[in-house]
Amino acid sequence: MANSDKNKQYERSDNDQVSQKKHQRASERRVVNSIAGWIIVIIVILILTFGVLGYNYVQESLQPLNSNNHQEIEVKIPVGSSNKEIASRLQQKKIIRSATVFNYYVKSHNYTDFQAGYYTFKPSMTLTQIVARLQKGGSSEHIAQPDHNVLVREGVTLEQIGDAISKKTPYSKKQFLALMKDQKFLKQLQNLYPQLLESTMKSKNVRYHLEGYLFPATYPYYNGMSLKKLVTMMVAKTNQELTPYYEQIKTKDLTVQQALTLASLVEREGVTEKDRRMIAGVFFNRLDENMPLQSDISVMYVLNKHKRSLTRKETRVKSPYNLYKNAGFGPGPFNSPSINSVLAVLNPAERDKGYLYFVANLKTGKVYYSTNYSQHLETISSIGQ
Repeated sequence: MANSDKNKQYERSDNDQVSQKKHQRASERRVVNSIAGWIIVIIVILILTFGVLGYNYVQESLQPLNSNNHQEIEVKIPVGSSNKEIASRLQQKKIIRSATVFNYYVKSHNYTDFQAGYYTFKPSMTLTQIVARLQKGGSSEHIAQPDHNVLVREGVTLEQIGDAISKKTPYSKKQFLALMKDQKFLKQLQNLYPQLLESTMKSKNVRYHLEGYLFPATYPYYNGMSLKKLVTMMVAKTNQELTPYYEQIKTKDLTVQQALTLASLVEREGVTEKDRRMIAGVFFNRLDENMPLQSDISVMYVLNKHKRSLTRKETRVKSPYNLYKNAGFGPGPFNSPSINSVLAVLNPAERDKGYLYFVANLKTGKVYYSTNYSQHLETISSIGQ
């Protein structure tokens, strides 16, 4: 009887434990279900929130970046740019809000005919306006105002051009002059402009092959422009200016190097068109007589300084550029001549008078011409020089 009571007691205890466990599991399930419910609610809220934010972001990105900003901003679209790359450039230049949205907009409208070139856009433009401009096509040259202008004056040397570049661009004179010695770059230019540069690249003992080949003009510099591109622009300008005269240079039995060498001397020796043509005639007469040109400009180039007059010792300085000591044209140009000086060389005046000497009055600028040395000395004495 006692054992029967104990067994009943154990059964009740086991049943109680089972009941407690069931209750505990039910309680845990309620907690898990509650947590899962909250997680679902939070996820739904997040989805809705991000959906609203994303929708607002897309809608906002479809609008102009700044409706009140009408500033023209230049953008270059390289050949072969994908829509994604174009969108990235527009965002970097602060033309659009989002490259991602722009790319989506372009894809959704199936726009695929964008063209390369230089464009100007405004932050106030809509995506539709931007797309229309990209479809129309850009310019092959810069459109926007340059950040700086580099002035190459008539009759300046490469050393002086280096000074001008260092003042208006991030590039130093040292970098510029190093580029003037870069044979790979010079070869690239020769391939671009063979008619212009063939003779200078063949010349020996040349200080700089591009001396005389950077045309006097004002050149635009844009932030980010490479030094090579700036120099190429200057060489291209020279080629453009000389193209109408290549045949005439050849007819006169001159190379481009020789024509520019004489033009660089004429540029600095004469002021008026008449004097430049007559001085050119003197140089040709001396060349025909196998006489040294004896131009002070050549010695000043060797000495790398400008002087009103030279000493006898200076005229004997040893250099292939010294045209007091060496007959002929010398290695090459001494500065960047103007087109007027080139034309003076191609159209020399009064050669038939046989002038072999000239001297300028340093006070009045008047130039006197002589056929022989004794007459030349008399003229110098008469003007007190």
